Amino acid sequence: MNASSDQPPRLYGRREFIGTSLRAAGATTLLGRKLMAGTPAPSFAGGRIRREIFIPSPRPGASVLASTFYTRPTGLDLLSIQEVFTRSDTVDTAEFRYSNDNGRTWTKGETSPTFGVRPAGKLRRGMRACVVDPTSGRLLHFYLEAILPTDDPIEGFREWVVHYRVSEDGGMTWCVDDEVIQDGAEFGADHPIAGVRRGHTCFMIGDTSSQPIFLADGTLLVPIVISPAGPDGNYLNPGGGYTYCNAAVLRGRWGADGRHMVWELSQLISVDPNLSTRGMDEPTLAVLADGRILIVLRGSNDRRPQLPGRRWVAYSADQGRTWTTPAPWTYTDGESFFSPASSSQLVTHSSGRLFWLGNITPANPDGNRPRYPFVIGEVDRRTGLLEKQSVRSVEDRHPDESALIAFASGSSREDRETGEIVLNLTRWGESSKGDDWSGYNWTANAYLYRIPVL
Repeated sequence: MNASSDQPPRLYGRREFIGTSLRAAGATTLLGRKLMAGTPAPSFAGGRIRREIFIPSPRPGASVLASTFYTRPTGLDLLSIQEVFTRSDTVDTAEFRYSNDNGRTWTKGETSPTFGVRPAGKLRRGMRACVVDPTSGRLLHFYLEAILPTDDPIEGFREWVVHYRVSEDGGMTWCVDDEVIQDGAEFGADHPIAGVRRGHTCFMIGDTSSQPIFLADGTLLVPIVISPAGPDGNYLNPGGGYTYCNAAVLRGRWGADGRHMVWELSQLISVDPNLSTRGMDEPTLAVLADGRILIVLRGSNDRRPQLPGRRWVAYSADQGRTWTTPAPWTYTDGESFFSPASSSQLVTHSSGRLFWLGNITPANPDGNRPRYPFVIGEVDRRTGLLEKQSVRSVEDRHPDESALIAFASGSSREDRETGEIVLNLTRWGESSKGDDWSGYNWTANAYLYRIPVL
């Protein structure tokens, strides 16, 4: 499925991809790129963290999740992907915008329907991260797809699979648009990777913060999660929480045609469900000073709040093929800290420093809550542990805001002009009144934070 083909490559135009069907015939030429005036470039004087509205909520009851990615190995071309939600874990629409001046101006947004009706149920898609191969210059974009029989998000744990697209011109056209299929004769669309059979179990990229990374030898590592199967082959939730999954890493290498990826699956990264009731979720990756791979994972004490809510960590000494047993992540001095069930991200800076962005709470969380404050801290690249003295708050709940507010599903990158960390983050529930779920309001903007590297 992923091997090279004797057929000439098919180019998927931008507008073709964002149509209802990803496979429909369509244009292969570039679309016009009329730039629209955006927010003027901010001042970077001083060390203050700055916040601005990046994408406002389009209507009452809608939240916006945004992420931005450079589309070439050098230069200032950016792609912005923003998704609209009106309920949890379900994307209504996705919109793509392009900038050739580092986000000062953007093209008019092009909307992509992320749902459709199929004979077997409701088609759903969710956009995930982009990554640029620094050697070939190719851009890869990943997304999820599933057909949900009754459109219940939980059905996704039997249905989600991962797709990837490849562009050789910074996302203007796409020469590959394929499902991720593990290399081997036994694998195909209904059995894409080991342990996954469509309709029974699934695999996903957990969030936009679970970003792929290229290693120095050209191997691509993609952090994923896999729903486990019970004795009957169907999705099993052994922890008793809302959902359950294990983590793994896809290792990709360019095939003979230079456009398709050949995929290999790592060892599973799993934990005793009595320690994390929802398993290992939303992994994020980085390379340490000695070449080992660090993976930081989301844990959970959902339904068992007497357990400590922790962030988890594992290491690989063989480029992501095998992993140590996950352990609670700590500060460099061995001190533990609390962290809710939420996504996080490791960001490697051009200075050689490594940063982590996520939630640390002063007291033991209860499952997902609270998802504040949101912090940034530096990771020791020798040990892979978090340096306590470096941790500082990026965003926190204000006294007049609902306790339901949440800062999660952020996506970060380094600004190529300023060296700042640019964080896209939604203040979920920012319009809610009171602390009861009956007053929850989905109206929320997508924000952009500029974090100086001190």
